[in-house]
Amino acid sequence: QVQLVESGGGLVQAGGSLRLSCAASGSIFSINTMGWYRQAPGKQRELVARITSFGSTNYADSVKGRFTISRDNAKKTVSLKMNSLKPEDTAVYYCNAVIRTTSLPNEYEWWGQGTQVTVSS
Repeated sequence: QVQLVESGGGLVQAGGSLRLSCAASGSIFSINTMGWYRQAPGKQRELVARITSFGSTNYADSVKGRFTISRDNAKKTVSLKMNSLKPEDTAVYYCNAVIRTTSLPNEYEWWGQGTQVTVSS
């Protein structure tokens, strides 16, 4: 019913930048919060940043001042610009969205397949 497709991951040196993008498609009635989570090997998945449909944002303390989340409601996309990357930012990054589909009255969380970000020292 709903697909979240991420792009933009890759390998970058410490101090470099990457931009992740995620596009939502399918039987979408409305999208509430969109965000990015990450999971490093042996660690739990954690919130990186999220943004409401009105543009309010919040960030993990570890990325404040370095990462910027944005969204385009018309295109149903969310992006994460990552600057000053550190080796500890290495993880699989997942797009997340709270979506109401055209067939159900409630909102549900949807996840992308994940994209690898590797920061070398």
